[in-house]
Amino acid sequence: MGKGLVDNSLKYHILNAKKNGITLSEIAEIVTHAAFYAGWPNAWAVFNLVKEVYSEEIEKQDKNIGNTHGGGFGVGELNPYGQFFIGNSYLNPLSTVKDINFSLFNVTFEPRCRNNWHIHHATSGGGQILIVVDGEGWYQEEGKEPRSLKRGDVVTIPANVKHWHGAKANSWFSHLAIEVPGVDTSNEWCEPVTDEEYDKL
Repeated sequence: MGKGLVDNSLKYHILNAKKNGITLSEIAEIVTHAAFYAGWPNAWAVFNLVKEVYSEEIEKQDKNIGNTHGGGFGVGELNPYGQFFIGNSYLNPLSTVKDINFSLFNVTFEPRCRNNWHIHHATSGGGQILIVVDGEGWYQEEGKEPRSLKRGDVVTIPANVKHWHGAKANSWFSHLAIEVPGVDTSNEWCEPVTDEEYDKL
């Protein structure tokens, strides 16, 4: 996925992978793992090629789910961590690799839904990366102005930084959430983002 390789020849290889039985979930895992070596700008270009090649599978998946949200990665199930969100959110696990403490999820928020303020703790490494795949949303770190997010935006969240993210008031919002491997990692859920705070955005 290096410079100059995101072209028609790569599309041919993705078509070949599909022809040989690589599923949509599997190709998403492959691209995400490779992104740590090739960089996220290259990976995002490859994700777009994957969405083009697997468009029929994505459309079928969306019809099975009953909506078109999820950015092609599927909405998944109602989020089991819903007690830390205002509104409904959905979680679709795409990959988990326990021996290197790596996980990749597609998280979908209904309009106005947002998670509580929270912190991804680590003594070394750690943090989280968000890649927006559908809709529009917000990201905010404590003490900083909120950042408007749209499809294709990438947010790198350092470890030990208090923050929140969620959907805009008039849009569904989906992002891939990548837990960055680190030492002594843990998540701390804090107070909700109040309606008063949210309505100022």
